[in-house]
Amino acid sequence: MKATKNRRPVVVGIFILLGLVILVVAVFTLGGQKKTFVKGFTVNAIFDDVSGLQAGNNVWLSGVKIGTVRKISFYNNTKVLVSMNLEKSIEPHIHKDAFAKIGSESFIGNKIVVIYGGTPGAPQVQDDGFLAVEKTISTDSMLSTLQSNNQNLLEITNSFKSISRKIDSGSGTIGYLLNNASMARKLNASMNSLQATMNNFQAAAQTSRTVLTNLEAFTTRLNTEGSLANKLATDTTLFNVLKGTLTQLRDVTTTASQITDNLKAASDRLHDTANIPGVLLNDVEAGKALKNTIMNLESGSEKLDEDLEALQHNFLLRGYFKKKNK
Repeated sequence: MKATKNRRPVVVGIFILLGLVILVVAVFTLGGQKKTFVKGFTVNAIFDDVSGLQAGNNVWLSGVKIGTVRKISFYNNTKVLVSMNLEKSIEPHIHKDAFAKIGSESFIGNKIVVIYGGTPGAPQVQDDGFLAVEKTISTDSMLSTLQSNNQNLLEITNSFKSISRKIDSGSGTIGYLLNNASMARKLNASMNSLQATMNNFQAAAQTSRTVLTNLEAFTTRLNTEGSLANKLATDTTLFNVLKGTLTQLRDVTTTASQITDNLKAASDRLHDTANIPGVLLNDVEAGKALKNTIMNLESGSEKLDEDLEALQHNFLLRGYFKKKNK
């Protein structure tokens, strides 16, 4: 009876101890989200800085947990070796050219290792193999950069405030332009002149485009077989005929120029009173005298006709005229 009573506390103690062991194992397993009874393999990565990563933190692939960090140790005194325990079933999805980087579950959450990339045709990573590492920016570095940017922004804001004060007080060229009405009008006039100049440039550009279009059309006609422009450019016989025609036309032009010069000289002589035609055309008195002379000649001619008629009827010369008529 005493033996039974003595064994009971021992058995109870053993069960309590086993319960505590199971509880501790369950707590660690659930806390680290480890899959104790799942077969796995090890993958390593060497980082310059793990940014507070700890053993037991999760390893993700495409947003899915595939394992945990097994061990973190120093490597060559300056780098950190991270060994990860991954599920065996995920091994075909991780290739040798994949990358590993330190990430976070959230902005201020636990650190994790993120595996990404890799070419489907590349060999898969082997057990205890190594992955390439992408250097990431730590939170401290981001905060330092943000602080520096804030300082720069403050300096820029102060500079803008100083510039705004100077402009408002009329200091400097811009302040003078903004506060001086006459200068503003002059600037407006200058802008109008510049606009007119730009309009002229646009018109010139449009004219140039028109000329280029016409030139392109002429070039097209020049390259079109059978057209006059093409014949002039390629037919040597037609070119020689045209050349001869142009030569004759040039000679005719020269002759016409000479005739024009002669007509001009004749016209000048007709206006010159030093010669008979000029006197007849330009001297009124000489014209009247010539008219009187012509009238006298006509009158004398009529009288001469009468005298000859009288001589024909004269008995002395009547026989002479009869013989002449026979």
